[in-house]
Amino acid sequence: MIRSRFAERAATHFNTLQHTATKCKTPQHTAARTAAYTAARIAAHTATHTATHCNALQHTATRCSTLQHTAAHSNTMQHTATHCSTRQHTAAHCSTLQHTVTHCNTLQHTATHCSTLQHTATHCNTLQHTATHCNTLQY
Repeated sequence: MIRSRFAERAATHFNTLQHTATKCKTPQHTAARTAAYTAARIAAHTATHTATHCNALQHTATRCSTLQHTAAHSNTMQHTATHCSTRQHTAAHCSTLQHTVTHCNTLQHTATHCSTLQHTATHCNTLQHTATHCNTLQY
C-alpha cells in the first residue's frame, strides 16, 4: 500500500505539473496571439493613416496643379484683354484719323471751290471793269 500511496501521490504531482505546464503554455500562447493581433492592428492602422495622408497630399497636389492652371489661364486672359484693349484703342484712333481725312478732303474740296469762285469773281471783276471801260468809251 505504500507503493500505491506513493504512486498516487506521484500521479497527483504529475497531474499538477501537467496542469501547471498547460496553464503556462496557455498564457504564452495567448500572449503570442495578442502580440500578433496587436501588431496586425498597428500595421493596419499605420497603413490606413499613411494612405489617408497620401490621399491628402495627392488632393493637395491636384489642387495646386489646378490653381496653377487657373493662374496661367487668368494671365492669358489678362494678356488677351490688354491686347483687345490696345486694338480697340488703335481702332478708335484709326476712326479718328479717317474722320480727320474726310474732314480734310471736304476742306480741300471747299478750298478748291473757293479758289474757283475767287477766280470766277476775279474774271467777273475784269469783265465788269472792261464793260465799264467799254461803256465809258461808247458814250
